[in-house]
Amino acid sequence: MVQYSEETYLYDPSLLIKLDFHRSPAKFKPFISAANPGEPWMKVRPLKDTDYDRGFLQLLSQLTHVGNVSRTQFLTRFSQMKASGDYFVTVIEDTRKNEIIGAASLVIERKFIHNCAVRGRLEDVVVNDTYRGKQLGKLIVVTVSLLAEELGCYKMSLDCKDKLIKFYESLGYVLIPGNSNSMTIRYDEGPTLKRNATSSGSSGTVGDSCQTNSQFYNFFSPFCY
Repeated sequence: MVQYSEETYLYDPSLLIKLDFHRSPAKFKPFISAANPGEPWMKVRPLKDTDYDRGFLQLLSQLTHVGNVSRTQFLTRFSQMKASGDYFVTVIEDTRKNEIIGAASLVIERKFIHNCAVRGRLEDVVVNDTYRGKQLGKLIVVTVSLLAEELGCYKMSLDCKDKLIKFYESLGYVLIPGNSNSMTIRYDEGPTLKRNATSSGSSGTVGDSCQTNSQFYNFFSPFCY
């Protein structure tokens, strides 16, 4: 097992201890929470800068194409997300294997509306195939949903496939009549991709430190599409 002399959390892990899972309409059988995820070898926590070595990116590859992200790119993106204070990537670790087995992201949007309120978006939800059946998908979604409430978000939103509507409804999410369409414009396909590739060498661009560009913002998973 790799030993690390110093590790950095993406956000304060004590935030997860404060979450009251009894506030969620989700039904856990048996009851589990971020503090007690059901197995002594499981731990729910913020992403760490050392999770590059715990298979975090390999887990994300179960969602979509990740790319050949180097350690430097990973650490640069991690530092950017931590500095912004608006990214709450949360993971489940199998401490026996030193491996990340589940993850979800809460992304905070800062608004002028609603008295300069903040809105949460649920993104990038994934559970390792071999661990499904342990309520971990439900656990990670409820964790970041309660975290959004704890952080003062006035609402939490997501996009999902039709077959997952019932799953998310069981966790408290609702379809809004007349406002349930999901629309996307892609910049990583077709002629636009060539344009982006041509301009990627200029300094000061968003994509200069991690060549994921808009793929970073378009999360595709079995849970959130």
